[in-house]
Amino acid sequence: MIVIIRIAGMVDRSAEVESTLSRLRLRRKFACSIFEETPETMGMIKKIRSFVAYGEIDKATLIELIKQRGQALDKTKKIDAEKTAEILLKEKSFDKTGIKPFFRLHPARGGINSKQHFPAGVLGEHKEKINDLIRRML
Repeated sequence: MIVIIRIAGMVDRSAEVESTLSRLRLRRKFACSIFEETPETMGMIKKIRSFVAYGEIDKATLIELIKQRGQALDKTKKIDAEKTAEILLKEKSFDKTGIKPFFRLHPARGGINSKQHFPAGVLGEHKEKINDLIRRML
């Protein structure tokens, strides 16, 4: 599963880029979404890679993300992070999980260089290093 985190803000974005970010449920800065790695998703990521950080999420980070930042669709119900992560990894969809399909994160502790791509900054593909960034943003 691929996790995508919006790093760039909303000002001075073309309509095409803003539309793609909206389709990926990244409507505000430091929002995070999880998707299955398909050619369609990868094409959208390629279009917006100068505004987001993305990479492979592992199971432990996914459970921590759901536990700390997951929001239930029904406010009266509690979220079981382990069970929700299993459903998400198995079904590859948020339909049966009972949580919202995006997560709102904090700015990264220790700061980030949001103007440059991955080795020097945070934009672009991180592969497995995205888990460290997510933990800093929880």
